[in-house]
Amino acid sequence: MNPTQKIIIGFLSVVACALVAFVAYTGLQVYQSYAQQPLGPSIPQQFTPLALPATWTPTRGTPDSSIGAVTLAPTMETTSTNTPTPICGGVGVINLLVIGADSRVDNYEYGLADVIRVVRIDYAFRRVTVLEFPRDLWVEIPYIADNLDGQDHEKLNQSYLYGQPGDGFGYWDDPSAGPGLLALTLNRNFGVVIDHYISVNMRTFVHVVNALDGIDLKVSSPTYADNTGLPMGVHHLNGDQALKVARRRNEGVFARVDNQNLVLCAIRKKITSPTVITQIPDLVASFQDNILTDLSPEQLSQLACLASQIPPGNIGFAAFPQELFKSTRIFDPVFDKEVFIWDVDNAVMREYVSRFHSGTWPSPVTTNPAEDEETEVICE
Repeated sequence: MNPTQKIIIGFLSVVACALVAFVAYTGLQVYQSYAQQPLGPSIPQQFTPLALPATWTPTRGTPDSSIGAVTLAPTMETTSTNTPTPICGGVGVINLLVIGADSRVDNYEYGLADVIRVVRIDYAFRRVTVLEFPRDLWVEIPYIADNLDGQDHEKLNQSYLYGQPGDGFGYWDDPSAGPGLLALTLNRNFGVVIDHYISVNMRTFVHVVNALDGIDLKVSSPTYADNTGLPMGVHHLNGDQALKVARRRNEGVFARVDNQNLVLCAIRKKITSPTVITQIPDLVASFQDNILTDLSPEQLSQLACLASQIPPGNIGFAAFPQELFKSTRIFDPVFDKEVFIWDVDNAVMREYVSRFHSGTWPSPVTTNPAEDEETEVICE
């Protein structure tokens, strides 16, 4: 090989390396752009800015020590000035609206919000708190009056249905549809501020649990045995069985909330197991077309990362005090009959929500499940 040939080959090698670097860089940029794109329409601007009161006192005589049910282990307070650096690439705190729709099909054209949870996710203090909203709250739903002859109040779970496009609903034009209208309804009535949402229907829930090869549900007390209909012990459940437990309400609607929390704990434990956690990106990819969410692939990866690093005791399930809810019936012009609802003082609910957003309610407490099995669900 003469000197000229060596120069030409050297030059071509440099060009080839440059092309490879350019393609790799361009591919990375394209991937990063894709990873940061929301998988669905974002929710619109909400009505109530997140403004927290300087002081707060429960107004129905509920002592702070008995506020709701929570299973949070002691950890650093979020009000500390020494805030740790968020992990997993997260951005501090986000509020996620999680919806379990009662439709049994693969699409999201219709369906009521069977499960409504607001999840406060703190990447700095590695804490997750889940707040349940009863679906039978009688609330003002924006944008529906023109379609219902002036009727602007319905049950909370119907706000999701009225925003969905199927069956002649779609009572507002925003692309976020049911999740967006539910988020605005929570905001207007209770001051809830939502950053993102995830909606899962029943069929997808079953498929997800089956894709995990089932979950192991621990029934640790006679109360949970009554609630779930399962004897005490550990039970391996497939998707249909897990759904049956999550929807069971033989012991009442508040017992069903406990059932759902038990199932969520079991799912969390399964997805953070060594055999599953490496499969999470593939699982997310396989189900992203069957779940409604405005999270991006990058944000979903951040949540998966946090799930693998958060201490089980830092996962809390909060509930409003049951004494706030008064069962009653009200005439519903849409159905032309009286319907069951929960009557609450919205101002009191807003106070709890405000503290929930600030991270000051529920307060981290040391729990002993043997002493309070009826009110606490623990993610072990």
